[in-house]
Amino acid sequence: MTDVSDILSDEPTLKGAALIADYVKRLPDKPGVYRMMGDDGEALYVGKARSLKKRVIQYAQGRFHTNRIAHMVDQTRSMEFVITKTETDALLLEINLIKQLKPRFNVLLRDDKSFPEIVIRRDHGAPQLRKHRGAHSIKGDYFGPFASAFAVTRTLNTLQKAFLLRSCTDSVYESRTRPCMLHQIRRCAAPCTGLISLPDYNLLVDEAEAFLKGKSRAVVARMSEAMQAASDEMEFERAARLRDRIRALASVAQETQVNPETVDEADVFALFAEGGQACVQVFFFRAGQNWGNRAYFPRVDKSDSDAEIMSAFLGQFYDDKPIPRMILVSTQPHEHELLSEAFTLKASRKIEISRPQRGEKKDLVEQALTNAREALGRKMAESSAQSKLLIAVAEAFKLEAPPERIEVYDNSHIMGTNAVGGMIVAGPEGFQKSQYRKFNIKSTELTPGDDYGMMKEVLHRRFARMVKDEEAGEPSPRPDLVLVDGGKGQLDAALEVMADLGVDDVAVVGVAKGPDRDAGLERFFLPDKPPFMLEPKSAVLYYLQRLRDEAHRFAIGTHRARRSAEMKKNPLDDIDGVGPGRKRALLHAFGSARGVSRASVDDLIKVEGINEPLAQRIHDYFRKS
Repeated sequence: MTDVSDILSDEPTLKGAALIADYVKRLPDKPGVYRMMGDDGEALYVGKARSLKKRVIQYAQGRFHTNRIAHMVDQTRSMEFVITKTETDALLLEINLIKQLKPRFNVLLRDDKSFPEIVIRRDHGAPQLRKHRGAHSIKGDYFGPFASAFAVTRTLNTLQKAFLLRSCTDSVYESRTRPCMLHQIRRCAAPCTGLISLPDYNLLVDEAEAFLKGKSRAVVARMSEAMQAASDEMEFERAARLRDRIRALASVAQETQVNPETVDEADVFALFAEGGQACVQVFFFRAGQNWGNRAYFPRVDKSDSDAEIMSAFLGQFYDDKPIPRMILVSTQPHEHELLSEAFTLKASRKIEISRPQRGEKKDLVEQALTNAREALGRKMAESSAQSKLLIAVAEAFKLEAPPERIEVYDNSHIMGTNAVGGMIVAGPEGFQKSQYRKFNIKSTELTPGDDYGMMKEVLHRRFARMVKDEEAGEPSPRPDLVLVDGGKGQLDAALEVMADLGVDDVAVVGVAKGPDRDAGLERFFLPDKPPFMLEPKSAVLYYLQRLRDEAHRFAIGTHRARRSAEMKKNPLDDIDGVGPGRKRALLHAFGSARGVSRASVDDLIKVEGINEPLAQRIHDYFRKS
């Protein structure tokens, strides 16, 4: 791969088609990737070519199929190029650059967060079963993707009932002195306390792995034989436990909407486009089971063909995700053979992209297409209603235009403890949950319960970061409207922060709850204007209530999670030199952290692994506390 971005125009004042024609003079007849750049280095378009010279010269000839391409060429102020060995390498680089730069004129996959998976950790004597998201940095067996966290949770619950695998962390595992509640309700075999030997526990792990790999019939058959044997030996309690495990596995087939018989591992993509908008519905099939589906709404143009949209979507979708052996599509993607070759190169195994014409595979694609059509219909209806609401918001708060990004802030605490701030984001497409942020209140100078001080800290951290990114030339989301939960005091606190940071182009509104916190009696506070109320039962009032309630829900949930973690925290975890082994020995000896806190230095020394300096440190820690 060769970077030729140092190719410069002979005439720096050229722009548009003339500039591109000047670049073409020095371009090689080789595969590569080209980037069109606008004012201030903005990425307009990223494309790949079998021959850079032949592809780029088409833009210089002035014969364009659409006004959109003509507009893109007209805005071009510079170009950058990278030569690759093959067209396949160029395609992979193009996909990577599109996701990184998000060019304005490319088809763009939005909301591309990673999918949850299930992992069986193999870095511990008693493997742990848990949900996982992100890079495969832990040694273990990964199964997925699942379309949603709900699908993972449902499957995890089933696996716990069927295979009794632990889900606790290593620190909890090491500190257990007796079985936890999960063992009592028959969801864990309790290897932590030796109620099952590690070899027997690992047999359960192997069964769970076989089930997740699609060998469910063999696993159920073995369980059925064991249940019958237990019954014949009149061990009815063991037979009943095996019966319950079999029922748990059977529930997977009952809960899943579609379990194909001819498709073991595949992703199904169906595209429906209308009115300049598109929906791609994705179904995931693994181990012969449907692991859920999700709808995507990529950014497209009316001039983009279905084949081009599907090709761009697939490339960006699999840029950072494992690729199944089979990809079923409703529309054959543009240059599908090249795309298949690129996927094969990336996955190091044969990847098939096909548009089925008959049988069960076609039925799966048709079902996905029906879902895509209905999802786009709902999206367009919601977008229309959402646009009207945002216009009404602009009118209510005297904004110059309907807001594209609304940020709503709320704080949550109990008597000042475990204080957190929450930020939620909404816009033309509804709530943007990937943009939500939480802020743990860090200032030690605040008086407990100082809501104004907490709001100042949250807003300062948020907008100081925005200002810093903008000064560095990095993209940073800038809201059109900020709503703070509270009246004039909260509004003044927010305005003070904005003034200190020099942010004077963001509208700020305070939303105060009505008397007795009655919905519908909210008062709204604007700078230098008297407070006012909106028409009761108006659509815009309901919308603003939804925003405030969502911010409140998010802040409360964040606070509860922090408080729960604090409650579960063991003081022994904060003492240097006390690891899982010594912690477990101390809890065995004294029963609880409180028992350890009451122990003398002489008593502590008697515990295995505790020497005199460490005993003194433990003793001093609790006396200091």
